[in-house]
Amino acid sequence: MKKNLVHLTIDGKPVEVEEGTTILEAARKISIDIPTLCFLKDINENGDCRMCVVSVEGRRGLATSCIQKVEEGMVVKTNTPEVMSARKMVLDLTLSNHHRDCLTCIRNGNCELQALAIKYNVQNVKYDGEKLEPKIDDKSPSIVRDFKKCILCRRCVSTCKKVQDIGAIDVTQRGFSSCVSTVDNVSLKDSNCVYCGQCIESCPTGALHEKEEIDKVWEKLYDDSIIKIAQTAPAVRAGLGEEFNIALGENVQGKMVTALKRLGFDKVFDTNTGADFTIMEEANEFVDRIKEKGTLPMVTSCCPAWVRFAEKNFPSELPHLSTCKSPHQMFGAIIKSYYAKKYNVDPSKIFLVSIMPCIAKKYEATRPEMEADGIRDVDSVITTRELARMIKQKDLEFTTLEESEFDDPMGEATGAGAIFGTTGGVMEAALRTAADVLEGTDVKEIEYKKVRGEKGIKEATFKLAGRELNIAVVSGLKNARKVMNEVKENKSKYDFIEIMACPGGCVMGGGQPIKSSKTRATTDVRKYRADSLYKIDEKSKIRKSHQNPQLIKIYKEFFEKPGSKKAHKYLHTDYKKQKKYELE
Repeated sequence: MKKNLVHLTIDGKPVEVEEGTTILEAARKISIDIPTLCFLKDINENGDCRMCVVSVEGRRGLATSCIQKVEEGMVVKTNTPEVMSARKMVLDLTLSNHHRDCLTCIRNGNCELQALAIKYNVQNVKYDGEKLEPKIDDKSPSIVRDFKKCILCRRCVSTCKKVQDIGAIDVTQRGFSSCVSTVDNVSLKDSNCVYCGQCIESCPTGALHEKEEIDKVWEKLYDDSIIKIAQTAPAVRAGLGEEFNIALGENVQGKMVTALKRLGFDKVFDTNTGADFTIMEEANEFVDRIKEKGTLPMVTSCCPAWVRFAEKNFPSELPHLSTCKSPHQMFGAIIKSYYAKKYNVDPSKIFLVSIMPCIAKKYEATRPEMEADGIRDVDSVITTRELARMIKQKDLEFTTLEESEFDDPMGEATGAGAIFGTTGGVMEAALRTAADVLEGTDVKEIEYKKVRGEKGIKEATFKLAGRELNIAVVSGLKNARKVMNEVKENKSKYDFIEIMACPGGCVMGGGQPIKSSKTRATTDVRKYRADSLYKIDEKSKIRKSHQNPQLIKIYKEFFEKPGSKKAHKYLHTDYKKQKKYELE
């Protein structure tokens, strides 16, 4: 039902909006900027920080624009002396307990608090006083918490609770000692955190960030006794350019490859090739489960944050998960086995770095089962953001770099591998191969658009080989819990389920470029990045994983066939129940 329209004036500009709209939203509609700090659209809208106060004619006091609804005839002013004074006081009080070591902060140049201090010309802090004792939690393999940078905006808390339905963190203690922490103040490593990194993406300061591996990688890059190999996930090429002021979602694959070679990598390969192998194994596993009446629904296992979530929350349902390793782990195993043998290289002399949009991949690479013959599949994982920092440290002018191709023989991938980076992409790629296997022919209709888009739970039914297949595509762990509860209660109607921990898939992963709350509220970042991957798919000569000639060759020379004993040794894994630690 259409809502009534409300007419108001903001800074002398008339605006017409729907009833129920906030002053903040109305102002943005006519390009009037009201600063915010604790606000995160649809996630954290409580008006706690009061950075967004405005003056409303005829009312005493100032209104908090992020929660104040518009009214007919309202006259709003956003920059009166009273308003500006109030905002400066909010900033001053926020900065008074903040360790202002901006030059050495990981978020220097991309910090919402710093941006506001610059905007309001804060040159000294009037109420500067006692500060909390510095404390760092860096025991997790993926996330570092820097308590001295926290401003208690609660954006991370709301994201963890409302979006991911985990509740690993909350505001603990009271008064001056208040802080965001875990139950019993244990490390995130010992909590029910799954390392999705969405808290990092929502944090306005440097209080949360990925556990950097840059120094480790630099050390290896200068070691001439080893072979340095990089592999890059599909979503990285759709996000990396943003770190260099290139348009949202622009595909910078060629420049990225050149940059990696300039950094010192001997070979640069495409994780999309690993995605093609994942599809071959996963589609084969799915077809086998259908034919042999195995455990259904089968659930994808590409996302390590989702796998950790399942191990902690749904241990009895672990047999539903595909046994396939994720693409970068699978690709790492291939590099350390097939590639090493073919080119007569000692696998212990290969240092393989995965460049990922995801911080949970750091954790995944350390799991003891992610190795074969005593050799780890992947030696180090860095995020899109870390790669950008390394490029800047090397003094490379990224925007002027020439374009290069991935190295052979592991650089040939399909369009199916590219779309792995967005929600629905794994399912679509798997269906392209499963359809050919089940139908016994080269099916021409390969775009399964019903599984695309931003919706948290997407459902579709496809008829393949005379059988109806019910599938679901899920992004965001709150949605995953809902779907898996149905599986647990034997109420699920699905045959195949794709689950990604991050809303929108890997393009919105916890290691991708961080966007301000304003950008997140006004721009569909996910769509720009996802569209970039779909364009790669559309332009690809080969769009089905099983038609990748390099993949066919490697199976013939090494693995024999999908699902073989050798394939299981290197390309598959298992899962185990983990301790669940929840906030009461």
